[in-house]
Amino acid sequence: MDAFYHRFSELFAQIGLSREPADIRAFIEKNSPLFAEVRLEDAPFWSAAQATLLREKLQDDADWSEVVDQLNAALRAMHN
Repeated sequence: MDAFYHRFSELFAQIGLSREPADIRAFIEKNSPLFAEVRLEDAPFWSAAQATLLREKLQDDADWSEVVDQLNAALRAMHN
């Protein structure tokens, strides 16, 4: 099976958000930090459909898991 590299912008498009770099940064800044006890897919800022898509990407799709993990890390980082 071939591995694919997906970009943040592609993940944001998949979950129905703007894929523009400035919009991605604004989303991460607005929703950070995500506390350790909250799973990424259970964060309160996702719609039910977005949460389901993230859950599926993490569980079933190794191609997407790396970029979902990167989003998870970005949302948990402290921003000034």
